Amino acid sequence: MNDLQGKTILVTGAARRVGRLFALACGRAGADVILHHGHSHQEAESVRDEIASLGPQAWVLAADLSHADEVSQLIGRANELSPLYGLVNSAAIFEPLSMPDTTLDDWNRHLSINLTAPFLLSQAFAKQTGAGRIVNILDWRALRPDADHFPYTVTKSALAAMTKSLAIALAPNITVNGLALGAILPPADGSSANEKIIEAVPAKRWSEAQEVEDALLFLLAGPAYITGEIIHLDGGRHLV
Repeated sequence: MNDLQGKTILVTGAARRVGRLFALACGRAGADVILHHGHSHQEAESVRDEIASLGPQAWVLAADLSHADEVSQLIGRANELSPLYGLVNSAAIFEPLSMPDTTLDDWNRHLSINLTAPFLLSQAFAKQTGAGRIVNILDWRALRPDADHFPYTVTKSALAAMTKSLAIALAPNITVNGLALGAILPPADGSSANEKIIEAVPAKRWSEAQEVEDALLFLLAGPAYITGEIIHLDGGRHLV
């Protein structure tokens, strides 16, 4: 189920945090991995070296996902390195902005990175590969939007809708699914909000890294008859 030998996966935002987990999971499953980053070259190089130590090949590509011209070229650049089988749209920005505090620049920044970039990448992937798998990384908030993290939540909700539309548009040769995450990694700043986050999770714990990896690999290497699905890996958070 988790065998990706001989396949190449492009993971956006692969240098840090969850994107790094995804990239390493693909490498451990035998895939060659193309690691996209925006401004984290040193971290991306470290992930590349770690994957290479496991046996598969890995490459690093930089692109600013807020610039449509750079996004449009990324799939072609990746395919020149190795023909793609999978695309993991993981890169995103997550800013704690309320609706009244959201400026037009804030709105456009979230829209371009969290929604427009996955659209352009998926479009180019379909045109240049013709077959394979796309996984869009969502958030439990996408299916239960609230007022917090306003531009982030709205763009992730739109990405959830796009995931289902793409599944129809790109069938039968490309599957498109979503992985909606919850309490996966504690905030990078180590804030005391960690305990409050877990209080709202029915499972009463953070996800284990292996659970995150297994969920992604299921969508990349599991049944090809699954498309247009959104799997919640959130300990039940979207239910309450």
